[in-house]
Amino acid sequence: MRAQPTDAERVLWQRLRQHVSLDGSHFRRQAMIGPFIVDFASRRAKLVIELDGGQHAENPRDIARTQQIEKRGYRVLRFWNHDVLSNIDGVLHEIQCVLTPTPDPSPQGGGERCQKTPGLLPPERD
Repeated sequence: MRAQPTDAERVLWQRLRQHVSLDGSHFRRQAMIGPFIVDFASRRAKLVIELDGGQHAENPRDIARTQQIEKRGYRVLRFWNHDVLSNIDGVLHEIQCVLTPTPDPSPQGGGERCQKTPGLLPPERD
């Protein structure tokens, strides 16, 4: 899998390696979390990013897998491959929002929460 990533994995991996504003998080590609191989993981941030094609829509095995990963203390974000390829900046924005949530209200004023990017797959599917 590492030798032949999908186009979406290749695009996101390139951007994750270059993106310096991701709260200093270091992502690994095709990382092991327990018995599972996940697309991307930041152990420091306890964040897993999975990229899905159409075959994953409402897949009960994916839901059970996500639950097992979450039991290990990780948060799982899922994005459609199409979203990565057509809106990489929106995907990175969503990841950034998870890594650096703004307190509500912010001690510096404003109190704006990071807003979801319209049209992206929700970060969590239950």
